[in-house]
Amino acid sequence: MRTTTTTITITVALLLAAATACSGSGDPEKQVAKPSTTENTKTSKENTATEPSARREAPRALGKPFSFTTDGATMVMTVLSYEQGRFHPRQSADEEFGTIGYTWAAVEIKACLKNGVGAVTRYPWALAYADGARIKPSGVTYGDFPKPEYPYAATVKPGECVRGKTVFAVPAKQRPELVLYTSTTLRTPAEWSVPKA
Repeated sequence: MRTTTTTITITVALLLAAATACSGSGDPEKQVAKPSTTENTKTSKENTATEPSARREAPRALGKPFSFTTDGATMVMTVLSYEQGRFHPRQSADEEFGTIGYTWAAVEIKACLKNGVGAVTRYPWALAYADGARIKPSGVTYGDFPKPEYPYAATVKPGECVRGKTVFAVPAKQRPELVLYTSTTLRTPAEWSVPKA
């Protein structure tokens, strides 16, 4: 049975709007103190040294957690597994989206809120390919998709974890290089390497 996501999309939009309203300007660049342009060289160097680095980290291995704090809430995200072409729901990816040569893939995710107030959704997740393509999660779900399913949107209490699988329609003959967590609260996406096979 197919479930459409109109109601869920509205719910997610409301959750994201609330999260944005709680996080200040929503623009990470505006929240970072910039070095002053005074003539005092020492002061400029000191200000630059305290500015957070936007340097990209190496991709994590599957199972390695990523922790970040926003507005006093600390969340730990972990990509547990990636599977492609191993499950075959009654509705194929090609039938669903009118494509040729696509199959279903699933990413298993675990999110734990350490403290503060938080919510999770599947929409910041993406798959990245060597050619630069990025694929977002499927907007549809079926009863025979892999279980448990990662929620479209859910609030999380401090000390609570949410775990589940998010499904993507992907090219059957290609494999992504990375699983990305692309939340707008991060300066750069968190990355996990996808094994070759």
